[in-house]
Amino acid sequence: MHILEKYFTELTAHQYEQFFEMKTIYEYWNARMNLISRKTIDDFYQQHVLHSLVIAKISPFLPGARIMDAGTGGGFPGIPLAVLFPKSQFLLVDSIGKKIRTVTEISKELNLHNVYTECTRIEQGKENFDFIISRSVTRLSKLVLWTSGKFFKTSHHALKNGLLCLKGGDISSEIQNLPQAREYAISNYFDEFFFKKKKIIHLPFRL
Repeated sequence: MHILEKYFTELTAHQYEQFFEMKTIYEYWNARMNLISRKTIDDFYQQHVLHSLVIAKISPFLPGARIMDAGTGGGFPGIPLAVLFPKSQFLLVDSIGKKIRTVTEISKELNLHNVYTECTRIEQGKENFDFIISRSVTRLSKLVLWTSGKFFKTSHHALKNGLLCLKGGDISSEIQNLPQAREYAISNYFDEFFFKKKKIIHLPFRL
């Protein structure tokens, strides 16, 4: 938990409790279903929670903001961000029913009243959002296609509505045909070695 306190100094007592309980909850469910790599569970707060929360350094979500976590898998980055932004609404989407059912149970155990889930493919969703977030789900070109038409036209945040994607390694081939994409090095916000080659990509939607 100390690594969260290092970068997020204004957590409420309730948020602190939710983050504290989060690891135990994930250990329980991960023993029953492979939500995240079992090799990373000992470094849960850095590799999963803090990695998710870096999105808040780029774009803090406003009250009433609507966010889709596309291909949420084990609930990242959506669940940690839902704890941090309890007045924003998060839809966690995945096509694998077992994962969505488990993520639904995790959100209930954390008393997250701003999270709802749906077992569907990203491109089949009918709702609109301010941002669609993801963590290494697929290539950006596919996400652009799958999320087309799913953004509110009016932006209320400092960043224009669009995709916020957590990526790692060399992504030059992914963004070479996306000139509007902006790359943020996570190492500018977190100094741990784990984040050295990790990035956030903001891709504003186009009308």
